[in-house]
Amino acid sequence: MALDHPVRAEVRTADSRRPPRAVDAQRRPTTAELEQILAPAATLSIAMIGTRGVPAAYGGFETAVEEVGRRLVERGHRVTVYSRGGESRDRQYLGMDIVHLPALPQKQLETLSHTGLSAAHAVLHRRPDAAFVFNAANAPFLPLLRARGIPVALHMDGLEWKRDKWGARGRAYYRWAEEHGVRHADALIADAPGIADYYTAEFGVPTELIRYGAPILQDTPADAVRALDLEPGGYHLVVARFEPENHVREIVEGYRASHATMPLVVVGSAPYAAEYTRRIHELGDADPRVRLLGGIYDQDVLDALYFHAHTYVHGHSVGGTNPSLLRAMGAGTAVIAYDVDFNRETLDEQGWFFGDASDAERHFNSVEQETPLVASLGEASRRRAASVFRWEHVAADYEALAVLLASGERRRDRGRASTRRRSDTAR
Repeated sequence: MALDHPVRAEVRTADSRRPPRAVDAQRRPTTAELEQILAPAATLSIAMIGTRGVPAAYGGFETAVEEVGRRLVERGHRVTVYSRGGESRDRQYLGMDIVHLPALPQKQLETLSHTGLSAAHAVLHRRPDAAFVFNAANAPFLPLLRARGIPVALHMDGLEWKRDKWGARGRAYYRWAEEHGVRHADALIADAPGIADYYTAEFGVPTELIRYGAPILQDTPADAVRALDLEPGGYHLVVARFEPENHVREIVEGYRASHATMPLVVVGSAPYAAEYTRRIHELGDADPRVRLLGGIYDQDVLDALYFHAHTYVHGHSVGGTNPSLLRAMGAGTAVIAYDVDFNRETLDEQGWFFGDASDAERHFNSVEQETPLVASLGEASRRRAASVFRWEHVAADYEALAVLLASGERRRDRGRASTRRRSDTAR
């Protein structure tokens, strides 16, 4: 459910003879209801700012921009995506207009430098009717956009200040940016109930709960898997950046201590965590059952790996609804997940959960002997993904929010919004 607090907003219509329609945000309308509500709405110009852009080849934000953006275009809106890096310099992709702008190639400044240029471009050129800014770190640029009269929804992502890759200054910045975003955004987007609960508890403000979608795979060729010298259904899969909060090291340690015979296939790397990556390679290189494949960016190969894995092992702990987990669910693959509320809620408890290497070891020892249960949990995950995590619903939620923003309707009561945390200590 995306629009989780009651708001009614009149939506401008293309035909002035028709009375304005109202959007009741007490619950998310069905797709048919949204089509009826939004059909007469004027075409909107929507900007998407703060990600690496499209084509999606990096992470969850980029996938969301691509999947949502192309569907908004199909519904008649004009979508502008601000991109950085990448090999493509095309000015259009899947109907979206692409603006390529540079960024400083430094961890602390890459995102901020590109978002600053993107915000300046949006201000100085044709004003969009609404903007979606991704990543709480980009909150400093919200006043610039709003000064130009551009209503802004800020996607808060996960609890970034908990990530070990950031030093004390980085964590302090992210906590400040959360407060700044709460103060200046017209709407806040959370991708998981736990994130929405966090902002309610910390700041007393509502958020728009808009999830990610899951690609549903029913039949995927095994050629790419066999090309990697793997047997379909005969390996465990990890797909993650090598960062401490993703617990790749604990997964590998638990696997090495287990009696598992199926290989552990690890896809991923980390550009900013050399020591952590080195430790994972030391562990993996010492066990011939561990296959470290590095980064794989061919989506067909990744789909095949997800689809044909015996289990998917998910160690992410500080994000909200994670796209890698959704891919495994949509592929019908049973999941062993790190034990945090985000993962339990996404899976609806349908999986195994671990808190350390010894827990992971125990699960690796058992799941290879429980093939019927593995298949049953995998199918349960696919059904949940197909029901709850649908890109069509996600895009409809973004469209409904864009319409409300463009209409001038405030998405939260700024007069009652706290500008400071309710707690003085990190949660």
